[in-house]
Amino acid sequence: MSWTDKVSSLLRQYTSGGAAAAAQTAPDVHAHFDEVAQAAPQSAIAEGLTAAFNSDKTPAFGQMLSTLFNNSNGDQKAGMVNQLLSSVSPGMLTQVLSGAGLAGMLGGMGKPQLTPEQAQQLSPEAVQQLATHAQTANPSVVESVSNFYAQHTTLVKTLGGAALSIALAKVAERQRQA
Repeated sequence: MSWTDKVSSLLRQYTSGGAAAAAQTAPDVHAHFDEVAQAAPQSAIAEGLTAAFNSDKTPAFGQMLSTLFNNSNGDQKAGMVNQLLSSVSPGMLTQVLSGAGLAGMLGGMGKPQLTPEQAQQLSPEAVQQLATHAQTANPSVVESVSNFYAQHTTLVKTLGGAALSIALAKVAERQRQA
């Protein structure tokens, strides 16, 4: 049995009337997301997350990443921040890392990689600023971060029902096209 067979009836709720209707008709969207995340390939979840991050029905990308950062452990924080750092200019790196007391990271060649301990020193506000700048400078960072969070689906549920409904609607759309 394929993953689509396992969750197709559940996903139908997210195709009729769009994600906004799904959010109203599916009060158990968190449980649905869990079920789909366990059955679907990470690429499908990542596609759904990209749709949620880019939606005008969810908070801005930087704000959503700030929420995820705030709810993450040190390893998750470092992983996500390093995704962002790889797509910003040296000037932005200097500004964010200096503000967090991590300016010494800038001395080496190439882009810095924060350790979990260093990532813990960043504020959610600094991450929001970094994410907003990274998205402006390199819109593909949204897909990169989505791929990262497709591996951390329990954490994604902290984004709330609207974001999960949009993600599930995108997964349902992908399933229909397959």
